Amino acid sequence: MGDVIYYVSTKGNTLKPTWLKIAFLNLLVVALLGLFLRWQFVQPTEGINFKNFLHAHSHVALLGWLFSAFYLAFLPTYLPENHARKKIYSWLFWLAQTSVLGMLISFPIQGYALFSITFSTLHILFSYAFIYRFLKDCKSSELVKTQHKLSFRFIKASLFFLALSSLGPWVMGPIMATGNSFTELYYNAIYFYLHFQYNGWFTFAALGLFFWLLEHYQITFNRQKATVFFKLIFRACLPAYLLSVLWIKPDAWIYIIAGISALMQVIALVLFTRISLSFWPQLFRKLNSWSRALMLLAFTAFSLKILMQAVSAFPYFADLTYKLRHFIIGYLHLVLIGFVSLFLFGWFLQLGWISLRNRMAKIGLVAFLLAFLLTEGLLFLQGIFYWAKLGMIPHYDWWMFGLSVGLPAGLLMLFLNISFQKKLTTQLSS
Repeated sequence: MGDVIYYVSTKGNTLKPTWLKIAFLNLLVVALLGLFLRWQFVQPTEGINFKNFLHAHSHVALLGWLFSAFYLAFLPTYLPENHARKKIYSWLFWLAQTSVLGMLISFPIQGYALFSITFSTLHILFSYAFIYRFLKDCKSSELVKTQHKLSFRFIKASLFFLALSSLGPWVMGPIMATGNSFTELYYNAIYFYLHFQYNGWFTFAALGLFFWLLEHYQITFNRQKATVFFKLIFRACLPAYLLSVLWIKPDAWIYIIAGISALMQVIALVLFTRISLSFWPQLFRKLNSWSRALMLLAFTAFSLKILMQAVSAFPYFADLTYKLRHFIIGYLHLVLIGFVSLFLFGWFLQLGWISLRNRMAKIGLVAFLLAFLLTEGLLFLQGIFYWAKLGMIPHYDWWMFGLSVGLPAGLLMLFLNISFQKKLTTQLSS
């Protein structure tokens, strides 16, 4: 099929591509911080607080890369142009970037303290303002009531989970102030935030944009079954938080509710698979070759995510996951990079917001993908080695660092060699 991009850049909702460049730059910073953290296992740097840099790494990943990417993706896809180009959205975007920069500087220096907490709190407040303004402006859009009615349900759910996840950081202050730092309550507040970010906000935002593509291309699919899929996965997401607290070995009824939520997600996955079998052939004819490959990888990761959550509902595996952090890190990267980030790469490429204009850009993307797949495999393999009491893989830390070089190196090559559309538009041809 070749690398044909199905878009035209004439009329339609448009935004300046600077925001997208900033989002990709944040992702590059995340990869560099991740590489630095893996170097600490090879040759620890004197005076470096590992946890402080880890906080910077995770906050820039969630708030600098993914929040920014979805923020700019939502505006031209669901809002009329006169609303999408309102100054309030520009102000909120740049204020959010300022808070991300503040966290990038303050977390490595002081960890969770006055300045880092202030910047992270400001970002939460900016996200509230975005949710309110965006949903209010969407009321004047006929598309969310007609053609994009189904996909917009996912988008509204994603914003609900974004707001809900913020309860985790809000309760951290009182928890720490009352001397309960690093207790079960402390960690469960962190897991609350992470669960509704990863499995709520990011997952539903990606699914919403995916169904938006189907609706925009007018691809035939069973909307009734898709609505059931939405209801199942939405209702399962709330109690699925309990899967994150099984490490404290709670009462049996907690295990039962967590198990039911995991089963609901598996049923939803089966339903989604059946629905997708009918529309994938149609969609594949629309997607360019890179978007096709990236979305296949993304939804493979999505399937693995749900299956891993289902396995974690069993007490033995819940305890095993808690003891072997390689599985936790592998799972988080599977969702953050394997599912959400690769989906966004494919989505941006399909809309023509970015394009692989030369061979170096393609090499960079391939290097990034290979580095991700190999480091993920090595992470889980090391976890299996510990589970089987085989100890550490010979030169594991060196292998992890060496393979991880491909992540920032590939992104740098990609960033320097991709072309950004002069105006971000959602006008696609069929």
